[in-house]
Amino acid sequence: MKHGRIVDSAFRPHPLLRSAHAQTIYASLIRPQPALSLRTERLTLADGDFVDLGFAGEGTGPRVVLIHGLSGDFESNYLRGTAQQLMRRGFRCVLFLQRGAGGEPNLLPQSYHHGASHDLREVLAVLKRREPQTPLYAIGWSLGGNVLLKCLGEDGARSPLSAAVAVSAPFRLHECALHLSRGVARLYQNHMLRRLKRFLKTKFHGKPHPPGLDLVAALRARDFIEYDDASTAPLNGFTDALDYYTRSSNGQFLRHIRRPTLILHALDDPFMTADIVPGATELAPDVTLELSRFGGHVGFVAADARGRPVSWAEPHIADFLAEQARGTRASLADEAAATAPA
Repeated sequence: MKHGRIVDSAFRPHPLLRSAHAQTIYASLIRPQPALSLRTERLTLADGDFVDLGFAGEGTGPRVVLIHGLSGDFESNYLRGTAQQLMRRGFRCVLFLQRGAGGEPNLLPQSYHHGASHDLREVLAVLKRREPQTPLYAIGWSLGGNVLLKCLGEDGARSPLSAAVAVSAPFRLHECALHLSRGVARLYQNHMLRRLKRFLKTKFHGKPHPPGLDLVAALRARDFIEYDDASTAPLNGFTDALDYYTRSSNGQFLRHIRRPTLILHALDDPFMTADIVPGATELAPDVTLELSRFGGHVGFVAADARGRPVSWAEPHIADFLAEQARGTRASLADEAAATAPA
């Protein structure tokens, strides 16, 4: 039976930023924010809620949907830096601010989470209806990568995407939640939990609580499992945190993907352990898992010719999608030639 492949990454970390924590923290908090001009649109979803889209780039080139991770938004460095690289290669970008992200409360009780592939699917369908002949690609980071891989696996050959990339996606969510509740990883967990709790408190302040939500327990939660038990699971139709993690983890969907997909992953990712990385037999033939010894979580910071810190992943991702776009154009040209009247 055919399966995907696992390859060694060519990434080499900046010599002063070799550790997983240095990679992660520099890329997220220290790196100067890339400049990006966005035209925003509020898109009403089928259930009456909304998401926000940020459009960047001119012309008629292929479109790429960029999906942020937990606590991400339009200001996230990895979104803006990757968009710059894509635009230089002729792509147009659509930054997808998921339901309830960005600080403004959404209308319905539920919000974005690791299993929310339905919202991504709806956004992709809207973009495809607007420009049915335009090739569509997607990139997701961390939680966004999980959502993207899950969506690709669920849709299989029906996916409107021509190719995709996922970076630092958590393959098995329960194991990741357990890891983040221990040792140094708790620092990352606590940082993200503070933001989630602040948003939850704002969203439901002075309002009736939806059935199942235990706001007091969520605000007192000491780790993601307690928080997801009290909030994420009941608000989004899951029995409990374990049910949420089991049904949402992308690892079970990887063998069903039917689009060229690159997964970038660092074995030293401080958000997870190396033993959750899938084997080649768990990957569909269209999936390539590129593993690096270093890189942290959504890090992949290298040195340029003058020794300055630069993102290695962003041009690498853009080059992969540019190559896929060339293949798509060639296939469309061959198809047009084959159907043209003699």
